[in-house]
Amino acid sequence: MLVLLPPSEGKASSGRGAPLKPESLSLPGLAAAREAVLGELVDLCAGDEEKAREVLGLSEGLRGEVAKNAALRTAGTRPAGEIYTGVLYDALGLASLDAAAKRRAARSLLVFSGLWGAVRVTDRIPSYRCSMGVKLPGLGALGTHWRGPMAEVLPEAAGTGLVLDLRSAAYAAAWKPKGGVAGRTATVRVLHAPTRKVVSHFNKATKGRMVRSLLAAGIAPAGPAELVEALRELGYEVEAEAPVKAGQAWALDVLVTEVH
Repeated sequence: MLVLLPPSEGKASSGRGAPLKPESLSLPGLAAAREAVLGELVDLCAGDEEKAREVLGLSEGLRGEVAKNAALRTAGTRPAGEIYTGVLYDALGLASLDAAAKRRAARSLLVFSGLWGAVRVTDRIPSYRCSMGVKLPGLGALGTHWRGPMAEVLPEAAGTGLVLDLRSAAYAAAWKPKGGVAGRTATVRVLHAPTRKVVSHFNKATKGRMVRSLLAAGIAPAGPAELVEALRELGYEVEAEAPVKAGQAWALDVLVTEVH
């Protein structure tokens, strides 16, 4: 099972670990694309601060993020699973999983990123600010920049098992599963059961809890149909729509009654 996650806007501090070693990151096929983004981002943020804020879409209160980006090559690092914070990651609670569940998380979780493309939760990275929606002056839109490299690397990472896609739209644009991988992919919406409306905050929390439930139970469904069955056994109310033709993903709706 491969679980595709969005990053979080909020991030923990870089910590006191050794500086970034790009060659140590997972998915080495993304190395050249990562270096291109990293180099331009560092140069941008080491130059005109106002231009950098404009490009990155940062408010006055986030001015400090520019200096943080400028120092990415020398900043301390910590595991990506500790860098990413926010509602989904709070609900996922990686730190409180038992040892076996942590090993499963290391194998199966892949976090998408405007800067790194995608990383494992065990990859050591510095804290940064660069969303997938950014358009860098030299590289252009990051979503477009990552499509080619992702198309080369991600099918192999997906292997032959289930792909559980929990990404937001901006990050989903960087790689769309195709062919046989698409048929083994399940996307998820979280709906308020009484109104059938998509929920926002609770959407992230529910996705985090859902992944935690699967990891803690040691469940690795072979495909989307098995995922639906597993989630129902774990107490989730799930409606599923199988693809009507080849090359499409399964669409799952997880229904919740409380929205908070």
